Amino acid sequence: MTDDQPPARPQSLMFSFLGIYVLGRDTAVYSGSVIDVFARLGLSEEAVRSTLTRMVKRGLLVRRRQGRKMYFGLTEHAAEVLEDGRRRVWETGAVNHDWDGTWTLVGFSLPDSRRSTRHDLRSQLLWAGFGLLQSGLWVAPGTKDVTAMLAQLDLGDHVTVLSARALSPTESADLVRKAFDTEQIAERYQVFLDRWDTPRPLPAAADDLARQLLLHHDWLQLVRQDPHLPAEHLPADWPAIRAEHVFRTLAKKYEDGAAQLADTVLDELPLSP
Repeated sequence: MTDDQPPARPQSLMFSFLGIYVLGRDTAVYSGSVIDVFARLGLSEEAVRSTLTRMVKRGLLVRRRQGRKMYFGLTEHAAEVLEDGRRRVWETGAVNHDWDGTWTLVGFSLPDSRRSTRHDLRSQLLWAGFGLLQSGLWVAPGTKDVTAMLAQLDLGDHVTVLSARALSPTESADLVRKAFDTEQIAERYQVFLDRWDTPRPLPAAADDLARQLLLHHDWLQLVRQDPHLPAEHLPADWPAIRAEHVFRTLAKKYEDGAAQLADTVLDELPLSP
């Protein structure tokens, strides 16, 4: 399969596969059948086995042996990660039409001795949709519950969390402009549209199962990087609007055919007694 887009990382594709075909089904899948699915994406058996092994070591997958076959199921942590992705794709979406005018602010000051923690906190804030407003002060639209994130990092008195509204002379549009690179966000959506908003997306792909996995992978990467900015402070032609329509249309188009193919390929092991 040829495509101008850089190849997706096997683990990212694996998350998309697990989110569609394992999450919520209380089942494990045979490694050989996973290899067959990923062969449609041009991934080698070695790459798939290596990915599965790494995900076991990271506490994302568990092994279940039956006879000579090895099956892989989700850990609780993996299910939580995948459920978060499902919500972002199907519930949160790419366009924030419901913003209530509030902002969540996180301010922190950490000594150099905790440089690693500072890096981890910044990464977590970016993941949660925050943008850097000014040194040590991060902002995100809406009310964000950062309790669990901060508890993991043991920040104590080094961090302050507030909910606020912009007051004159500050405008919410200014906060969007200062804290977020909207041009870069728009460019990512445009790349998605260039790939998928065509009469026949990915004609070289093996089948609709391959297209479904690539589509979901590309979209999940987009919405996970999107801070979900208020639509009222974005251009009327914001490309996420068109991109979300394209994603939902194609997801529905591929769903039945991909599911039928998956049923013929996947060997599943029920995990319930």
